[in-house]
Amino acid sequence: MNSQTRLLISASMVLSSLMQAMDTTIANVALPYMQGSVSASQDEIAWVLTSYIVTSAIMTPPTAFFAARFGIKRVVLVSIIGFIISSILCGASHSLTQIVLFRCLQGAFGAPLNPLSQTIMFNINPPERQGRAMATFSMVIMTAPVLGPVVGGLLTSDFTWRAVFYINIPFGVLSFLGVLFFLPESKVNARFRLDWIGFATLSLAVGALQILLDRGTEKDWFSSNEIIIETILGCAAFYLFLAHIFTAQRPFVRPALFANRNFTASTIFVVFSGITSFAALSLQPPFLQGLVNEPIVTAGLVMGPRGIGTIVSILITGRLIGKVDNRVLLFVGCAVSAWSFYLMSSWTQDISQTAIMLAGLIQGFGTGIVLVPLSTLALSTVPQEHRPEASSIFTLARLLGSGIGVSIVNGVFTDNVQINHAEIAGSITAFNRQLTTPHIAEFWSPLTAHGSAALDAVINQQAQIISYNNDYKLLMILSLITLPLLFFLNNAKPQGGHTEVFAD
Repeated sequence: MNSQTRLLISASMVLSSLMQAMDTTIANVALPYMQGSVSASQDEIAWVLTSYIVTSAIMTPPTAFFAARFGIKRVVLVSIIGFIISSILCGASHSLTQIVLFRCLQGAFGAPLNPLSQTIMFNINPPERQGRAMATFSMVIMTAPVLGPVVGGLLTSDFTWRAVFYINIPFGVLSFLGVLFFLPESKVNARFRLDWIGFATLSLAVGALQILLDRGTEKDWFSSNEIIIETILGCAAFYLFLAHIFTAQRPFVRPALFANRNFTASTIFVVFSGITSFAALSLQPPFLQGLVNEPIVTAGLVMGPRGIGTIVSILITGRLIGKVDNRVLLFVGCAVSAWSFYLMSSWTQDISQTAIMLAGLIQGFGTGIVLVPLSTLALSTVPQEHRPEASSIFTLARLLGSGIGVSIVNGVFTDNVQINHAEIAGSITAFNRQLTTPHIAEFWSPLTAHGSAALDAVINQQAQIISYNNDYKLLMILSLITLPLLFFLNNAKPQGGHTEVFAD
């Protein structure tokens, strides 16, 4: 393969991965506009994020099966076409049900793009160029979280929120043509098998859990038959999944994998990391646009430093790996993330753009410090032959945590707004002496329709501010709650051979 063909294939794969990765953040800043367009509440519009994340998580583990059974090129081409079509359908949606359904399709088709792109980039380069190629690929993909809010803000401002999905069309078409004409066919292994029972039961359990969390607040939790059914369904599916993997000859997930203390502790750790890192992204756009009254373009720009902080910290941490104990890096990363949430927990509608960008920069820096050593510790003591499986589970846990985090913070926010509104309103009566002075009573008297409406607007604003602050405090606690897991991790050197723990 000549260098020109290699370059064209690399560009095509980078475009497809950038398109898929950017879609995890590009829609965030446009959520308030979507919310009004499809008449959804704040916790309901968050389904646009969680449906994409969770479906991507579910469809990531079977990627190896599809690639082996049908060939990498065919899977990539189908994924790109499916992603383009589902993106068009997302942009054309006129109801919350439609957009959530098509986001699920988008997540399902997009899931194979990132892992297969890395595989292709590794395969087409000779050994002496593989390290440089993967480093370049990683740097490009890391820019997606930075570009997402900025590009989303510009597109929504100049056109409409639907453009954040239509922008995938040119990316997808260029990537599809590059793969179609330049990527050679790969070998097909018809004997490759997937544990469909394990995959189906785990998918059902994850899906039921996510729907339960997404709709729990709206349905008043276990007072709803729907929530009870989803709970029973999720628990039953998870029980069947556990029973199957402990009895099947070649299960979807090997239980012996979790006998590895480093891997198990790191997997739990990454769930909480996913919760805190992505949940904050879902809270900021409605806060900035609804309470601070920032234009959508400005909201996207002030969220950009978070991604810059992540890139800088990953570059620094990459140089420290092997020189500094990974557990120390994890401690520092969690502490820095908690500090950023502490700063955000005191935000009001008068917060400055500088303070917002500084908190985002700190938060991104903390997130980046955690990512590299956590991945290293998770796989360091796993034998090489089991690392693809361990990596899939680790990725699934991170994405699942991201979806859970968005659901939790939006559900807590909705509940807290109602509680805080009731508590504040309880102290506002016609007998409140502060409201009887002439210059205040003229505008804020609870005895007039105009005064009541003005008071209700202010009370609702204050209730939302307190609720946002409580959410950030919750994320601060979750950032620190994983620190005891550091005692279960060891800084052992990577293993390459077979161990008794994974004996067949």
